[in-house]
Amino acid sequence: MTYFLHVIYGIGMAYFGLISPGMLNMTVLKTRLNVGKIESVKFALGAAVIVFFQAGIALFFAEFFIQNPKVIEFLKMAGIFVFFILAIFFFMLSRKKMEAKTKISKGNYFFKGMAMSSVNMLAIPFYLGISIYLGSINKIIIEQPYILLFVSGASMGSFLLFYTYIFFAKIISKRISFIATNINIILSLLFLSLGIFTMIKLIG
Repeated sequence: MTYFLHVIYGIGMAYFGLISPGMLNMTVLKTRLNVGKIESVKFALGAAVIVFFQAGIALFFAEFFIQNPKVIEFLKMAGIFVFFILAIFFFMLSRKKMEAKTKISKGNYFFKGMAMSSVNMLAIPFYLGISIYLGSINKIIIEQPYILLFVSGASMGSFLLFYTYIFFAKIISKRISFIATNINIILSLLFLSLGIFTMIKLIG
C-alpha cells in the first residue's frame, strides 16, 4: 500500500502542478488542434519523459538534504521560499490574458516535447519544494525504492494532465482565458497557504 501511495502522490503532484495553462500545455493544445491527436500524444509523451528526470533530480537533492541533518533548517526555509515564489508566479499568471498562441513547426513531436519540457526552469524547484513538504509531514519516504515510484508517478501524472488538454482541446481553447485566470489564482492561494503553514510549523 505504501508503494502505491507514493505513485499516487507523484501523479497528484505533477497533475496539479502542471494544470495551469503554460508553455507545455498550450503547445499540446495547439498541436492537437492544428496537427492532430497522434502528434500531440507524441509531444505529451516526450514532455512526460523529461518530467521523470526532473522529479528524479529534485528527489535526489531532497534525499541528500534529509540525510544531512545540519541543513534541515535551511531546507525548510528554502521550501518556504519556493512556495512563496510559486504563489507570486501563479498570481502574476492569473493577471495575464492567456491565449492558445504557440507556434507549431514540423518535426518529431516526441523530441520536441522533450526539448520544451527540458527548458521548464520551474520544474525542479517545484518538485523539490513539494517533495520536501510531503516528506516533512511523513506522507512520502525519500529513499529508494520510494523515490523511483514517486518520480514514476510524477511522469504519469504529467502525461495524464497533457492528455486532459488533448481530450478537451476544443472546450479548453474556447475558455482558456477564464480557465487560466481561475486556476492560477487558486494555485497562488494554495502555495501561499503552504508557505505560511510551513513557516508557522518551523517557528513553532
